[in-house]
Amino acid sequence: MRHTPRFLLTDPEEVKRLVRENPWATFVSSTAGGLVASHYPALLDETADGITLLSHFGRPDEVAHELGRHQMLVIVQGPHDYISPSWYAPGELVPTWNHVTAHLYGTPETLDEEENYAVLCNLTEHFEHHHAGGRSLAEDEAGTRRAARGTVGLRLRVDRFDARAKLSQNKPADVRAEIIARLDERNPALAAEMRRVAAT
Repeated sequence: MRHTPRFLLTDPEEVKRLVRENPWATFVSSTAGGLVASHYPALLDETADGITLLSHFGRPDEVAHELGRHQMLVIVQGPHDYISPSWYAPGELVPTWNHVTAHLYGTPETLDEEENYAVLCNLTEHFEHHHAGGRSLAEDEAGTRRAARGTVGLRLRVDRFDARAKLSQNKPADVRAEIIARLDERNPALAAEMRRVAAT
């Protein structure tokens, strides 16, 4: 990502918050066959030190990525949107794009069958718990264990990250307030991120 010091996001806790709130991730590998990208949900391993992701790949993605043989890039994208110069003072013409994004780097380890099933159960519980009548893999453990064989679980301990919260910090307070007001109408999540940055 472009190195702009005022937009750097360096607090690991803020990166964890970004992952918690935006668990759909892009996994990128540079392999012998070239670049490979896949998209899967990722949860934080809340019991681990630092930032550790838990996820799974559908077979044969683990082969395409040469999973566990090299470092991987995981991209987590938070709220983002186009910022029109029509929201600025008359005469300003340059638009931009506000976003919160993290690039996470580490070498994944593949999980054994039991660990993989536990991760799949946790993923399902995480996303089902707020649904009325939410389902659990435990309702048919034998059947869901068979389905789990089509996946490979992974744990990725993040060695380093490069993150940005580009949220109009380079604009005067009145302009930021106008942008927030406009975003409240169409992208409240991004407006909330801008408010968080303004409050710090």
